[in-house]
Amino acid sequence: MIDALTIVQVAVAIIAGLLCLVLGLAGRKPSDLTLGATALVEVLLIVQLVVSIVSPAVGNDPTGDALEFGLYLGSAILLPVGAGFWALIDRSKWATVILGVANLAIAVMVYRMHQIWFVQGG
Repeated sequence: MIDALTIVQVAVAIIAGLLCLVLGLAGRKPSDLTLGATALVEVLLIVQLVVSIVSPAVGNDPTGDALEFGLYLGSAILLPVGAGFWALIDRSKWATVILGVANLAIAVMVYRMHQIWFVQGG
């Protein structure tokens, strides 16, 4: 189940990132589509937060460093909020590109969080 959630999170972040990058580089300003894609990534990060809290409570103890995981998760949760806020204020094509870069960075962070929390020996 955790592996499936990670695959969904990474896939959504990559698709949202590529969508925002393509639209931004094509000269499109932030739209409901790009902001909605970033909001979906944020919702999945909140799900990740809940899973990381509930998982140890049900006996699935983390295998890596909780501080490193927490820093990645905190950064990943704040990144789309900051990028989305900037996109709402700036409304330029570069804000759309930044949304794309943020979503792609989150895909990498989610994969690394999965490695820290559920895979590596600790």
